[in-house]
Amino acid sequence: MTKFLETHQSDIIYAASVVAIVVLLYLLTRALRKWFTKKIQEKLPGASVRPIHLIQRILTLLWFLLGITALSFIIIDDEREAIITEYFKLFSYVGVVAVLTIISLMISNLWFKYKISQKIEGNEDPTNYKFFRYVALFVIGIMGALIASLAFPSLKAVAQTTLGGAGIMALIVGFAAQEGLSNITGGLFIIAFKPFRVGDRIKVSDTMVGTVTDVTLRHTIIKNFENKMIVIPNAIINKEKLINYDFEEHILCEHIELGISYDSDIDLAKKIIREECENHPLILDTRSVTDLEEGKPLVRTALTTLNDFSITIRAWAWVRNHSDSFSLKCDVLESIKKRFDKEGVEIPYPYRTIVMKDFNEKSIEGSE
Repeated sequence: MTKFLETHQSDIIYAASVVAIVVLLYLLTRALRKWFTKKIQEKLPGASVRPIHLIQRILTLLWFLLGITALSFIIIDDEREAIITEYFKLFSYVGVVAVLTIISLMISNLWFKYKISQKIEGNEDPTNYKFFRYVALFVIGIMGALIASLAFPSLKAVAQTTLGGAGIMALIVGFAAQEGLSNITGGLFIIAFKPFRVGDRIKVSDTMVGTVTDVTLRHTIIKNFENKMIVIPNAIINKEKLINYDFEEHILCEHIELGISYDSDIDLAKKIIREECENHPLILDTRSVTDLEEGKPLVRTALTTLNDFSITIRAWAWVRNHSDSFSLKCDVLESIKKRFDKEGVEIPYPYRTIVMKDFNEKSIEGSE
């Protein structure tokens, strides 16, 4: 045993040093992970610390692989030493690039989230920051993957060409025929021309109405009034004719329409509709000074359509925003219906006149 120790003393010391360094690096990584996690939670409460844990796992795996590679130098011959050295460099390079990429992604993500929260607190539009956050994360991730691929000989030429500029044009041309680029372009048009912003209430169709919550590279997310998320590709929503209830002025005119029978008193029906609208607390007075001097009513009512079995009367009720519009319409329709029932204004059902002919009787008469 003593002879074995004397013979392999240098190898034992080398192996012990490698193990000690790996353990030290592991403990240092854990300590740094706890410190960074604490600092991030202090500065940005609620921020995700998953990237910190991912970095720790990558570094732990890197230390282990480097340790195994370093220990293998003890048992390999000189001919294979160059191969192990290349593996050592490969693991080091890929590990460092992966860690730096994740750190860049984390810093970029935290910075954008911080700016978005500032915009929201200041009642400003955060749409640009939300969109370019995805752009920045996408670019950083692609660049990290390309730089990491330089370590592999079979991918090195492709990575160098792409990073050199010509490959980027080739990628753009390749993506141009795909739906992905059209969605990205649609997202850029949304950010540039701003047909809507995050927080705006929009209507794309009768089944797609809600509040814009996010604009990503691929799609726009709308939360409808049932708290369901509607995901619409940017290429589609960019082509649609939509209604933005929060674009510039928020006030809008709600049409209150009801049909009454031809036998009902039109003037009474118009009076009831106007009074119920004017008495609602959410109604907005948009009359000018001239209108007030001329004695124009707060809510205008008029007969708009003569139908087959009913007369349509419309009231133009102005409100401050879309939410008030919905509440006012529901309340007013109910109160008008109650007053119609009380004062004898009929809301008719469709009438049908059925004529029945006795064909059997005619056929008997004809035979006689």
